[in-house]
Amino acid sequence: MSTTVLRKDSTQVSEPSPPPVSRKAVHRRRALRAVGRVLLYAALAAVALAVLLPFVWTLVSSVKADRDVFTVPVEWIPREFHWDNYRRIWTDIPLAAYLGNSLFLSVVITFLQVLTGSFAAYGFAKMRFPGRDLLFTGYIATIAVPWQAYMIPQYIIMQKLDLVNTHLSLILLQAFGAFGVFLMRQFYLTIPDEISEAARLDGLTEYGIWARIILPLSKPALAGLALLTFVQTWNDYMGPFIYLTDNRLWTVQLGLRSFIGQYDAQYAMIMTGSVLSVLPILVVFLLGQRYFVRGIATTGVKG
Repeated sequence: MSTTVLRKDSTQVSEPSPPPVSRKAVHRRRALRAVGRVLLYAALAAVALAVLLPFVWTLVSSVKADRDVFTVPVEWIPREFHWDNYRRIWTDIPLAAYLGNSLFLSVVITFLQVLTGSFAAYGFAKMRFPGRDLLFTGYIATIAVPWQAYMIPQYIIMQKLDLVNTHLSLILLQAFGAFGVFLMRQFYLTIPDEISEAARLDGLTEYGIWARIILPLSKPALAGLALLTFVQTWNDYMGPFIYLTDNRLWTVQLGLRSFIGQYDAQYAMIMTGSVLSVLPILVVFLLGQRYFVRGIATTGVKG
């Protein structure tokens, strides 16, 4: 069979049509796709297992005796389960107070970072003023500066303000974040400017546009930023270690140091505390997983 093609000079040229695909070729392609899909799933399962393996080891070690934690080879099924580790940890250290301090700092810092990050991002994304892009570039460039470079000046400032050994010092230092501004600005760019212009014509102020229009449309990005900030604050060790000296103000990350003595360490109890410290993060992620994934997937997609 052939197909007739009309050329520009109105002459007809016959071109041979492609040969028909046999059923064997179709089945072969389907089989290759199926094999490729199976290999892909197997690779993803292997990666997931590699990621979960350390947590499984921590979970198993939390019900072992100290002498059995670092046995070689690893005992994935303990010969003797010490379930009382989960009871003793609440009495050996004030774990409830440590968890409460961590929760307080994480919630307050997360709220402030989401508030300040979304508000500043609105100015960089939806308002026009001289030097806007240059100012934004300079602000985002601070992400590349390591914390160790300005750690000492920050401590001196907090010491002059008499805020050392208080939760307020950590809150003030972490209430603003360049990463949050960058994340929210990239999401705001996906919202059409015509919406803001129409709101201005209706008489809304910039504050009203941000609060009543932009924020409700930005729930996925807000959830993503909140989750990332919460996890980072919850797992922070160096900040509380530097600024908090009173045991009553310690976070759970500092509290686990209570099981490390001068000559030995209660490794099983450390693993037990680590498992308990992961549970709040797991709950927060499960509650906001849908918004978090959507926010990360759509951030930076223009149009």
